[in-house]
Amino acid sequence: MTAATLRYLSRSDIAGLGGDRSDLYMEAVEAGFRLHAAGDFVQPLKPYLRSPRTDHIADRIIAMPAWIGGAQPMAGLKWIGSKHDNPSARGLPRASAVIVLNDPETNYPIAVMEAGLISAMRTAAVTGLAIRHLARDGFTEAAIIGCGPIGERQAAMLAEQFPSLMRLRLFDLRPEAAEDLSARIRDRFPHLAVTLAPSAEAAVRGAPVVITCTVTDKPYLPFAWLARGTLLANVSIMDVERAVFLQVDKVVVDDWDQSNREKKIINLLVEAGEFSRERLHAELGEIVVGRKPGRETDDEIILLNPMGMAIDDIACAHAILARAEAAQAGILLPLF
Repeated sequence: MTAATLRYLSRSDIAGLGGDRSDLYMEAVEAGFRLHAAGDFVQPLKPYLRSPRTDHIADRIIAMPAWIGGAQPMAGLKWIGSKHDNPSARGLPRASAVIVLNDPETNYPIAVMEAGLISAMRTAAVTGLAIRHLARDGFTEAAIIGCGPIGERQAAMLAEQFPSLMRLRLFDLRPEAAEDLSARIRDRFPHLAVTLAPSAEAAVRGAPVVITCTVTDKPYLPFAWLARGTLLANVSIMDVERAVFLQVDKVVVDDWDQSNREKKIINLLVEAGEFSRERLHAELGEIVVGRKPGRETDDEIILLNPMGMAIDDIACAHAILARAEAAQAGILLPLF
């Protein structure tokens, strides 16, 4: 690879390199969290670009830059857009993204790749890594609230990574979305028994693993719904009522600085004097490297609140680029 050339990878290129399955992302995300725990990264707070013509929480473009160290450093940026009415008004997925990777020696761009797939897959991998450390061993059931593309990637990750899983509950405010996802999961993973819950509460109650994948801006999930021993992965951030953060046994985030910002629930609790870095149990990387314990008893209720880190995206994109270079995949484009 020369400084005057960059490699373009489409979504189909990435899928052909194994980027449509969770194994690659689980490995890359774990490596990223180890670098996070070691402090071997740079990750500025991500800015949100919003049009003044809309106030929907899911209408934004986010810039997510990062540098990661380790034996083979890499730098890059994920530029991810979201428009809540893309599916209904335009027949497009809600979110779209590209990742640009830069050679850390020259700072020249060396790759551009479609990142809607990468973003969804790495989000699921973060949940999967957390489940390994924070869920009860041998859990057989899980619930997913929100049956869009993020929920589908979470479901596939669960089926691929956790062979003990036998039953999956789904709920979406749009019943047809839950029905469609249920059919796709049954086709792809026939060993799973999939049920459609009549409400979010019915999906959550008694489930040992709960994953939220919505675009809500109004918390709806109270502590009373959570059984002893539940791991609640608050992937979509705004679903959980404020009091839950104060009532669970452990709160875990991916990155404290990223979580304590933008008037998200943790930030509101900190400003009210009800929560702090000291009250946080751990960042996930601290648990991955063994600096802090994960689940210690079967009856702990644990809340994972992952804001989403650029270092996850760059670690995954770096792994994909390595495969692409080995396979000579994608299209080489001249810069000059």
